[in-house]
Amino acid sequence: MSREHRTRAKPAWWQEVLFLVVLALAVSVLVKAFVAQMFFVPSTSMLPQLEEDDRILVEKVSLWRGEVERGDVVVFRDPGGWLPPGPELEGLPRALSLVGLYPTGGHLVKRVIGVGGDEVACCDARGRVTVNGDPLEESAYLRDGVRPSQREFDVVVPEESLWMMGDNRSNSEDSRFHMQEAGNGSVPVDAVVGKVWAVVWPADRWQRLEPPETFASVGDSAR
Repeated sequence: MSREHRTRAKPAWWQEVLFLVVLALAVSVLVKAFVAQMFFVPSTSMLPQLEEDDRILVEKVSLWRGEVERGDVVVFRDPGGWLPPGPELEGLPRALSLVGLYPTGGHLVKRVIGVGGDEVACCDARGRVTVNGDPLEESAYLRDGVRPSQREFDVVVPEESLWMMGDNRSNSEDSRFHMQEAGNGSVPVDAVVGKVWAVVWPADRWQRLEPPETFASVGDSAR
């Protein structure tokens, strides 16, 4: 008996389009969750490198390989009370944000100055921030004439936490302003979403961000 060969029906064009759309959305969700995500800079706290409303691309791959390091510029979730309540996205912007195609709010961007176990203090005899007693040369990211901190502090960063400071030191409500809260103003490592890889918009401000070399000379905490 001969076997009948049936010709498989070709999907309709709209089915192919629907499949491609669903596949694209699935890939976008995976990319947002594990690879990269877009955010906007909510304030002037990271001037001069990051300006308010800059669109930044945050990569998450490096978090797979190790912990956040001193000098990294990172985006992190509000650990509680750092940001005032803001309007929520609605409609198309909200839908796009779910798949990583629209900048997400409710986050902060700062520079990591100290990691768990570090003693971070300000200021030494020359007005510099120190980490484990080693002074930071911050001219690579602070504007000329900007004081490293107008507020004195001396804290030990809890384990699995980070001490965050904005580059615009006189206009950044960072870890220094939350020292009366749990963790002495530090931020849990698991609140970090990723590291800022580049400014992607406006186009004339496109730039890659690289960690400054000053942190390479910081010694480990003896604690």
